[in-house]
Amino acid sequence: MSNKALSQLGLAMRAGKVISGDEIVTKSIRSSEAKLVIVAGDASLNTRKKFRDKCGTYQVPLLIGFDRESLGASVGKPERVVLALTDQGFANLLRKTVSMTSEVEYIE
Repeated sequence: MSNKALSQLGLAMRAGKVISGDEIVTKSIRSSEAKLVIVAGDASLNTRKKFRDKCGTYQVPLLIGFDRESLGASVGKPERVVLALTDQGFANLLRKTVSMTSEVEYIE
């Protein structure tokens, strides 16, 4: 099931609907451009808390799961700790897919 979610993430990346990187994702949350934020499960506690708080404040759905290697590989880049989907359709599709898997520890 997680392979399907990561494939969907790759598809969104090819469509130009994924952004990555701490500062860019934070800006997209503030500007309401981010429709879903994904933080790697092996990210530091500070990083997870930062994005949990930021997403809670701006009411952006947050998903914590996978690991940094698989997130990076799914979008064709080296390790990624935080990604944001900027398209509501892809965000809904990914949320529906991951709600059926146990590899994601937190989704809001």
